[in-house]
Amino acid sequence: MMKNNWKLLVLSLFAVLFSATAFAQTTKYKCMVQMNSYSGKEAYVVVSLMNPKGQYEETLAVLGSDNEWYKTLKEWDKFQAKKKQKLNGITGASVAGGARATKLLEFNTAKLEKGYKIRFESAVETQKYFTKDAEVTLSAAALDNREGAKGTGYIKQVRFIKVQ
Repeated sequence: MMKNNWKLLVLSLFAVLFSATAFAQTTKYKCMVQMNSYSGKEAYVVVSLMNPKGQYEETLAVLGSDNEWYKTLKEWDKFQAKKKQKLNGITGASVAGGARATKLLEFNTAKLEKGYKIRFESAVETQKYFTKDAEVTLSAAALDNREGAKGTGYIKQVRFIKVQ
């Protein structure tokens, strides 16, 4: 009898742990990317979740739908070639100089305040590539900052609005 109770307890604990990880809570932010004015083709922008060690963990969004040009985003393309993450549902149009784009970003809530960052990588055909055009710490304070984050290349600014 005691042996059966022990098995039931272990199975119950396993079920609780499995359900907690299977249904991880996510946080959603609407992200606005404002581009600097520049001449040339539209920019491709990749938004990635970077772990505390500075390594790619997940692609959150891709602005630019023609995968022929993904190789211009050199560092992300190396990660994508290994991980082979399906990009359906997170891609959109590339962004012209001076234009704005809005994308919904979703990530695991448990990663907030843990040293993760959101990296914005950009490239324009036959022009310069920016590995860290903008980078934002994955924290409530940084994401809720009305000033947003300044870019260093084609991106002028990124801002976030929490989605309820």
